[in-house]
Amino acid sequence: MTITKNQNGDKLTIVLEGRLDTTTSPQLEAELRTSVNGISGLTFDFEKLDYISSAGLRVLLAAQKVMNKQGEMKITNVKPEIMEIFDVTGFVDILSIE
Repeated sequence: MTITKNQNGDKLTIVLEGRLDTTTSPQLEAELRTSVNGISGLTFDFEKLDYISSAGLRVLLAAQKVMNKQGEMKITNVKPEIMEIFDVTGFVDILSIE
């Protein structure tokens, strides 16, 4: 998985490419731990994300909990296959998906 960060003031966009699974989720978790301090707007761009596992969902949930305290989080450009996973797991009700 490739992680690309674009920060503009207190807004951070993270572009994920590849698979967010058991192997790669610790990488994203570590990246978020050091990146979200002082951020009031976090956007995940999933245009190039091909797959997300339960481990990836857990990282998103943890990020959402942090952002609930300091701002907002949204997910953009979600592919139909990943949107189906969000639907089945009920994450559509937890996350802000555009």
